[in-house]
Parts: sequence; C-alpha cells; structure tokens
Amino acid sequence: MPEIASRRRNQPPPPHIVYEALTDPDRDPVRRWLILHNDEQRPTIAEAVEPNLVVWTSLWPWRPDARIRFDIVGPPHGSTTLSWTLIVDDPVPDRETTVRMRKRVNELINANLRFTFGQ
Repeated sequence: MPEIASRRRNQPPPPHIVYEALTDPDRDPVRRWLILHNDEQRPTIAEAVEPNLVVWTSLWPWRPDARIRFDIVGPPHGSTTLSWTLIVDDPVPDRETTVRMRKRVNELINANLRFTFGQ
C-alpha cells in the first residue's frame, strides 16, 4: 500500500494520553476535536497497540481503502512525538486530491487535537 503523505510533530501530553485521544476521540465532550465535514465519515480503529500505534480506517467514503497510521513515541511522563502516515491502495490519487487529504488529516491532528492539549 503506497504511503502518500506523512507528518511528524510533538504533542504536549505523554503517549498514553495521545493514544487515548486517538482511540476515543469523544472521551472529553467539552474538547471535541474530531469534527468531520459533510463528505467525511467517522473512522474506526483498524489496529491499535497501546500506547504506540493506532490505525484508523478511512475518513472518506469515496476512498474507503485509505488508512491513517499513527506512531506514538515518547517517555511515559513527557511530551510525545506523533507521526501520522496516510496510506492508500493503488491507484494513488492525483496530486490535488492527495494534497487535500493531507491537509485535512494535518488539520485534525496538528491543529484540532493539538489545541485540545492547550497548544
């Protein structure tokens, strides 16, 4: 499965908190961050290994093969390095679609999620 986009960024909480946020995005109803657009669907967990790995199913009904892999690294009581990778089956989407998908995942993870942690 081709990797079409990825990003890595630090998140302030320790890995187990980031893991919980990714596996249960609605755990804190006051701090909602997984706010989907009309053309998106709620992902499910395809794979999870606490506290280091979460794989989501697709956000996009029109691209059901897409997966978002989250690699969570850090000490138990320090900040976390969170990497996400967008993976699809062939055929790979065109550049414009890839950029749109990449920007959307980046918005959800490195803006919305990050803001819930006070950053």
